[in-house]
Amino acid sequence: MVKFLSCAISAALLSALLCLLYRSGLAVSKSIRALLFVYRPGKRSCKLSLDACTGWLSHAVRFPESRPYTFTLDARLSSGDAELLLLDRQKRPLLRLTPRTPSGTIELDAKSRCRLRWELSHATGQCELRW
Repeated sequence: MVKFLSCAISAALLSALLCLLYRSGLAVSKSIRALLFVYRPGKRSCKLSLDACTGWLSHAVRFPESRPYTFTLDARLSSGDAELLLLDRQKRPLLRLTPRTPSGTIELDAKSRCRLRWELSHATGQCELRW
């Protein structure tokens, strides 16, 4: 009985820790199939290195101040396609960037938490998002 209780408490604490990391943006959810996939998030940019990558990646982002933000997608892809969606808390799209429409400006509130969602289709190359 004591082992069961300690396992249940450990599982609950681990779940709470993972939820906290995910909500703060330190944990990333993804469904990727690739030969090479490297994701490097930063405070004012995110970088991807890809080779034959298909799938999606979602990352929580908070913005430090309320103001208009200009997002620029620099997609240097030799093949495939990449799309970036900025989603609000209810997962509604606020902004959509592709290699054909690489920049956009949107007013964001410092209290809001957004998600960056990358959609990748047979993408090979590098992508960088700056704001």
